[in-house]
Amino acid sequence: MLGETALGFQHVLAMYAGAVLVPLIVGEALGLTPEQLTYLVAIDILLCGVATILQIVSNRFFGIGLPVVLGCTFTAVGPMIAIGGQYGISAIYGAILVSGLFVVLISGFFGSLVRFFPPVVTGTVVTIIGITLIPVAINNMGGGQGASDFGSLTNIALSFGTLLFIVFLFRFSSGFMKAIAILLGLVVGTIAATLLGKVDFSPIANASYFHMVEPFYFGMPTFELPAILTMILVAMVSLVESTGVYFALGDITKKNIKEKDLAKGYRAEGLAIVLGGIFNSFPYTAFSQNVGLIQMSGVKSRKIIFIAAIMLVTLGFVPKIAAVTTIIPPSVLGGAMIAMFGMVIAQGIKMLSTVVTDSQDNSMIIACSVGIGLGVTVVPELFIQLPSSVQILTSNGIVAGSVTAIVLNILFNMLPSKNRQRAAAAVKDNAINQG
Repeated sequence: MLGETALGFQHVLAMYAGAVLVPLIVGEALGLTPEQLTYLVAIDILLCGVATILQIVSNRFFGIGLPVVLGCTFTAVGPMIAIGGQYGISAIYGAILVSGLFVVLISGFFGSLVRFFPPVVTGTVVTIIGITLIPVAINNMGGGQGASDFGSLTNIALSFGTLLFIVFLFRFSSGFMKAIAILLGLVVGTIAATLLGKVDFSPIANASYFHMVEPFYFGMPTFELPAILTMILVAMVSLVESTGVYFALGDITKKNIKEKDLAKGYRAEGLAIVLGGIFNSFPYTAFSQNVGLIQMSGVKSRKIIFIAAIMLVTLGFVPKIAAVTTIIPPSVLGGAMIAMFGMVIAQGIKMLSTVVTDSQDNSMIIACSVGIGLGVTVVPELFIQLPSSVQILTSNGIVAGSVTAIVLNILFNMLPSKNRQRAAAAVKDNAINQG
């Protein structure tokens, strides 16, 4: 049992940095108080465990029954910050709630919708989201937007020191140490900041040892159509990414993944997202870093993941532990953000690398979508003169870029397919006739 507990804790460590960074980044950007930030981290950790249990405890309605760990998706960070800045925090949770219900409703036939989200679309969306997050990281590297010591040598030294330490670990370590490089970077950076007198320990002292979860902690949700569309797009992209994780784990565990299994997996994710909306947390998706850990350790048991999930739920009930993460200075967080957000961009580029050389059409889809997405993010007032009904799709760079990618993919890769087949057949016939 001790060995199984150790293996479960290893999975917790592998996903912990990703799990706590999302609430820290979003909470800092939205200007939450230390108490609110502690709650956000605690409830997120707890729901990571609940979401994981929903997947591994398979039944006829939900749960794919694979050793999969769920955590909050980084794809949602940029959209949540944008929605919170424009409509307020209540609109974030209204949008998450609706997107979760949407996923539950489409779970049975999402497999047939996947063709609208090939790598050229999902890769473009992930790339846009990663790029739009970089300014958030840079502001934190300077000490946080509006900080009195913004850009000071101390903040720059801490942020780049943290980043260099993470890069050093990635370069010279392997296996599990490499998997938790971000987490170790945050720990070392915070220790250095403590020695420089940049850490405030009062949030830990003020946090309680136990709390009960509270639905709608930040108030009743509000529903804004642009925000809802944004989070539905995020959910769709997350489902596509999770599909890849499901098949990877199916291959590792020698389980044949069928359409009904995928539907149960999608439904469990939808339920987890709904819980995120109710308890004011985040959308949840399958974590790929834990797949790497399963491959590395060779331990494929769902029991180990269940133990990890119980640990996460337990940690989520202890605000004192959650508060430890909230003392990380913005500059240290910013250094880690560069690595994390850079990995999001790298993941998008990796997805695109498989299709960009296939045809000039894909290059045009990527060029226009990234250009529009980035352009609207930088100059959001571009479409201010358009009717409000149209601005639903143009007021947010991520939505504008995503819609552009979907429409252009249909135009270039789906509608003309029959004509291309006829043209190819005609060329072949001509070649035969001339021969």
